[in-house]
Amino acid sequence: MNIRAIIIDDEPNNVENLRQLLQKYCAEVEILGFSTKPRESIELIKILQPDLIFLDIEMPGLNGFELLNQLGEINSEIIFVTAYNSYAIKAIRFNA
Repeated sequence: MNIRAIIIDDEPNNVENLRQLLQKYCAEVEILGFSTKPRESIELIKILQPDLIFLDIEMPGLNGFELLNQLGEINSEIIFVTAYNSYAIKAIRFNA
């Protein structure tokens, strides 16, 4: 069974690195799409309805937590991808 996923990160290099790692080590993860623009990613999530979202936290204009708040209830699992360990507790509160 494939896991349908999208990647949301404002850094294109991070998107590509994660995509390559998933392709190499997680063949069951199918990348449906990606977005480097947090506001546009809301529509992408609604349209594609992924099983899994790889979500950066620190993004300009709309951070990952704000994005989730704007989405409301979704049927996707979230994996936060961030270089900032200070977000760990907040991510746990979002049931990450």
